[in-house]
Amino acid sequence: MPIEAGERRELPPSFSPGEFRRRRESLEAVLRDADVDHVLLYGANRAGSAVQWLTGWPVTREALVVHSIGSPDVLLVQFYNHVPQARRVAVDADVRWGGSSSVATAIEELRARGVGGSTRIGIIGALPFQAYQELTAVVGTVIDLSPAYIRLRLRKSDEEVAWLRRAAELTDLSFSRILAGAEPGHTEYELGALAEGSYLPLGGSNYVRYFSINSMEQPQQCVPSQWPSGRRVVVGDIISCELSTSYGVDYPGQLLRTFTVGAEPTRLYRDMHAVADEALARIEAILAPGITPDEVVDAADVIEEAGFTTVDDLVHGLGGGYLPPVFGSRSRTLEPIPSMAFASGMTVVVQPNVTTTDGRAGVQTGELLLVTEDGCERLHNIPRGLHRIA
Repeated sequence: MPIEAGERRELPPSFSPGEFRRRRESLEAVLRDADVDHVLLYGANRAGSAVQWLTGWPVTREALVVHSIGSPDVLLVQFYNHVPQARRVAVDADVRWGGSSSVATAIEELRARGVGGSTRIGIIGALPFQAYQELTAVVGTVIDLSPAYIRLRLRKSDEEVAWLRRAAELTDLSFSRILAGAEPGHTEYELGALAEGSYLPLGGSNYVRYFSINSMEQPQQCVPSQWPSGRRVVVGDIISCELSTSYGVDYPGQLLRTFTVGAEPTRLYRDMHAVADEALARIEAILAPGITPDEVVDAADVIEEAGFTTVDDLVHGLGGGYLPPVFGSRSRTLEPIPSMAFASGMTVVVQPNVTTTDGRAGVQTGELLLVTEDGCERLHNIPRGLHRIA
């Protein structure tokens, strides 16, 4: 279970000291492989998973970590009023205000650590171009270590899996609340309020909450929208949702389901959902260590064989960011199918979003799965298949 006991109960959930030690050791192995002694971890505007992964501090306005082999971490935080909580939350880091320029302050810290014009340093995160220019004026070579960092995040520790299990529980709760409370006349905004009201009192937070409200007789939308509207639910609608509730930061569940409103599904939607269910079952049956994305795409060929296609990803990694492998079904391969194989400890979302080829109708089904030594495990408990309200 997530660590909340003892003196940290008044703070956001945290991982154990042993988990943070594991992360630092993994990062330093990456540095040694790259022949660098120093790395800057950057995040801004609540994005930048490496900062919170290493220190436990979720990025707010901006944050940088100066990490050197054999030296304490320095965490630089913007804004000034964010520093007090960062000092309470961050683990094994000297937390300071970033000053008028966090990047300039980080460069000063690097100089104090002996970094100069011949030094190689690493970067993890989306460092702005101007900041990159400032850095390259001081150091010899800058190495992008973000790909190596992403590889560290693919396989989850036992503690990370525990967080994801809790996130899946909270995500399931949000869907159950929608099924119990949604009714004709509700808007997308109100559907979102039902979802959030289920998990906010329990420490969850929104990661993704997308809806598609569509007329089954005159469909106009094949995939949930990223921004909600005031469109009202009416009898005869079909609603697809993509729900992700986080426990902590960057540890969300993900549940995709479809339900009708006060009516049985039309033949088109019944057929689409049957194909989606079959694709999901076939992928789940083969997903295991050593299986490749090509084999998963083959398993999902039932979609194209039935005359349908997809718009959303067929599979993507999740948990610590939106992670590889990311790929679509055979008729929606936006880029080459990844060559990597699945491995135990990976958490991936399988989500056959079956749509008509004209893009006017679609369904969602799927969820977050944990790849285990001998197959995969469902982390969600909501029954599959088409649901109905009212």
